[in-house]
Amino acid sequence: MLYSVFMLALRSIRRNLLRSFLTILGIVIGVSAVITMVTLGNGATQSVKAQISGLGTNLLMVRPGQRSGPGGGGGGAGVPQFKEGDAEAIAAQIGGVAAVAPEARASVTVVANGRNWATSVIGSTNAWFDTGNWKLASGRIFEPDEQRAGAAVCIIGETVRREIFGGTAGQTGLGELLRVRKFSCTVIGILAAKGQGGMGDQDDMVVVPLRTLQRRVTGSLRVATLLVSMRDGSDSTRLKASLTQLLRERRKLAENDDDNFNIFDTQQLAETLSSTTQVLTALLGAVAAVSLLVGGIGIMNIMLVSVTERTREIGLRLAIGALENEVLLQFLIEAVVLSAMGGVIGIVIATAASWGLSSLMEVPYAFDPYINLLSLVFAAGIGVLFGYFPARRAARMDPIEALRHE
Repeated sequence: MLYSVFMLALRSIRRNLLRSFLTILGIVIGVSAVITMVTLGNGATQSVKAQISGLGTNLLMVRPGQRSGPGGGGGGAGVPQFKEGDAEAIAAQIGGVAAVAPEARASVTVVANGRNWATSVIGSTNAWFDTGNWKLASGRIFEPDEQRAGAAVCIIGETVRREIFGGTAGQTGLGELLRVRKFSCTVIGILAAKGQGGMGDQDDMVVVPLRTLQRRVTGSLRVATLLVSMRDGSDSTRLKASLTQLLRERRKLAENDDDNFNIFDTQQLAETLSSTTQVLTALLGAVAAVSLLVGGIGIMNIMLVSVTERTREIGLRLAIGALENEVLLQFLIEAVVLSAMGGVIGIVIATAASWGLSSLMEVPYAFDPYINLLSLVFAAGIGVLFGYFPARRAARMDPIEALRHE
């Protein structure tokens, strides 16, 4: 019986293909919108995590500045900068630290090979490569003597290599002279590309020994940032507390003085940004799900029209012995089949749209079978919910009155 009722429902849908398509249009739009929004949101979350992890593993970034938040400034003039000795003290006195690197930056224009390029020059130690998970595509890092003497050597990012020297990655620029402001340095290494990050192009930089930057570019011993990489399994809360206490002592802050430095935990930043994108994804998905309800109302309206149009057919079936449950099941199956078809079409459209938009937005395509299955089941549930009333109305018709209907 179920097979016969199912075939009757399909035959009825096939008789009015255009109306059936218009009926499920709301379901198609709703399912495709929900899946697309959730997929793009998951991709954006993965992208945020990848960009934050690209800054370094278990990384703490310490910067001078007044306490953030209400009552605290952003760190204006008069706030003392760090020194190289601060990094050495952290490495020597705090447990759980894998690497500590002082970092100073300056904006420069580099010139070589008849070309020039505006970029950033970073001064640091070899520990900088460990804190930021930087790998070399070719060449070498600084020798200890080069760091102590402030030698004129540099390591360049892939963007600088491409813009200045061109050619194939890792095969040009090595051993060449690069002019940085008023001095020329020898390119001894080329960094492996990382691509775009949350702070722009991560490969657009020139790295020199810290003392080289201080003596030849900035003329100052000040250090803008301390990069502290924690060992795996370290307690970040305890380590940050120890770090705060040490820096307060070195900066001679009284017990009642506010911290004049800020510690940024990239792991916490990644979790915060991920939570924000997940909330936004859920919100967008909920808004898109409203169109599923609109589609369900559309199915109910069309099914009511269908019941009215087929009143004589329903009366004839009831008159020759069809049970109320059979008529109820026929119309209910029609509604469920319509909504399920809309769900399947919506999944296909959403898959194509998500893949295309992920490429356009440069975020990972995060396929989620759970949301696809949930959308299909929800679409079928919409058919049951909004198809039941028209189906019950058809099943409860009086056969005699139905046969009289014009």
